[in-house]
Amino acid sequence: MKKLLFKFTTYIGLFVILPILKLLGKKFYEKNVVPKLINYLCGTKPNQYQRKKIVPLAVGDVVEIGIGPGLNLQYYNSEKVNKVIGIDPSNELNEIAQKKADKVNLNIEFNLSSAEQINLMDSSFDSVVCTFSLCSIPNPELALSEIYRILKPGGKYYFCEHGISPDFLTRMLQYITSGFYPSLSGGCHANRDIINLITSSGLVIEENSTMYLPGSVKFLGYNYWGIASR
Repeated sequence: MKKLLFKFTTYIGLFVILPILKLLGKKFYEKNVVPKLINYLCGTKPNQYQRKKIVPLAVGDVVEIGIGPGLNLQYYNSEKVNKVIGIDPSNELNEIAQKKADKVNLNIEFNLSSAEQINLMDSSFDSVVCTFSLCSIPNPELALSEIYRILKPGGKYYFCEHGISPDFLTRMLQYITSGFYPSLSGGCHANRDIINLITSSGLVIEENSTMYLPGSVKFLGYNYWGIASR
């Protein structure tokens, strides 16, 4: 019953309340609604459980793509990580992340920039982490080429994303909603082919698992997580 209620209220929120809020104006919506929406949707228990599988694996000098509101910061292993450079273009999300950074024992640097143009040196990082962010990057192909560029040879890309479903009806819903859902959700595209995007960049998949996140809204809930290497 709780799962059904959660799904019902989520659909109402996504397709009724958010469009109404957007009528207040694009700038207001993107500055005041989207950051809170991302912090909420990306911070649900199933999402956080998936983060715990991936983030602690990062070692050495780390770049996190789409650090957003800092939901991963609590999961880094401070004994294995030298520093974390968080890439995100949103001032509002960076402000939320800064507050979380104050509560963890990590060397963290925030870099207010785009994933498609990372101002960091070639072949200089041991790990890149990206969780629930590839969906909202305007040009994911370019972002992944940048990830490949900054990783050291043998460096690891740790990913956890939602993307295209293998089920016909869910996939159709993903394509139908892709016409308007990104404008409501900070650019989120639920129908991206995550594995194809990663391998097309030259990165090599070492581990990959998939499933629908428990209790999730199905068209947003097909999860890919794993490790790729340069």
